[in-house]
Amino acid sequence: MTSTGETVPRIRGDGQAESAWRSSSWLGALPRRDARDALRSVSRLVVVSPHPDDETLGCGGLIAEAAALGVPVEVISVTDGEACYADDPAWPSDRARAVRRRELQRALTTLGVAPAALTILDVGDGRVGERETELAVVLAPLLAADDVVLVTWRFDGHPDHEATGRATRAAASSVGARVMEYPVWAWHWLDPEQGDPRMQGAVAWQLSASARAAKRVALEAFESQLARDGGAPILPDHVMARFGRDFEVLLP
Repeated sequence: MTSTGETVPRIRGDGQAESAWRSSSWLGALPRRDARDALRSVSRLVVVSPHPDDETLGCGGLIAEAAALGVPVEVISVTDGEACYADDPAWPSDRARAVRRRELQRALTTLGVAPAALTILDVGDGRVGERETELAVVLAPLLAADDVVLVTWRFDGHPDHEATGRATRAAASSVGARVMEYPVWAWHWLDPEQGDPRMQGAVAWQLSASARAAKRVALEAFESQLARDGGAPILPDHVMARFGRDFEVLLP
């Protein structure tokens, strides 16, 4: 995630409190699916993330479930999230890039993903939209027809997330891979009682206790996003509260 490029007015203020989501009749009515049962038939899980941490926030539990089952998992990080604190002189892009790569590697190791299974494209934090067509071309040879590909929702409310979703859809379509999308910023601005008609077909994938625990520890690896000296972090407590659920939502 990054604060750079947040021109979409939906991502502002504190957003929806997790207490509102806990009482949401819309969210509570989503069909449930046991993650382990669903993942057993997957040949390979490929997770595409706009910035380091999005993959763990949106589907870290599913990554952990797949890894525990022996399903091969590949993670593609589109950017390094190097512009996370672009206005802070203490966080030049070179420092942010190095820190966030280390954090991502620690998080994925916790989730059971080997370092060799991580691909970093370094497209440019905040620039995914302008390079969307190029990104689709780069992604296509990294995917196979029998993959299940997870990527951020095309309507997530963050331009990098949306462009990554569209590019991944295009790449997967070109090779015949199946795509499902995970919301991240949508939990900030969606109406907990109304949802969104574009989320038709959403399913809540139930996580095991061990996967939830692995996700919780993995999220702690992103120290640069959880706290910042002299300024507000990207992931304050009220945001993190949205990602401790016992399920993760995927869209067809």
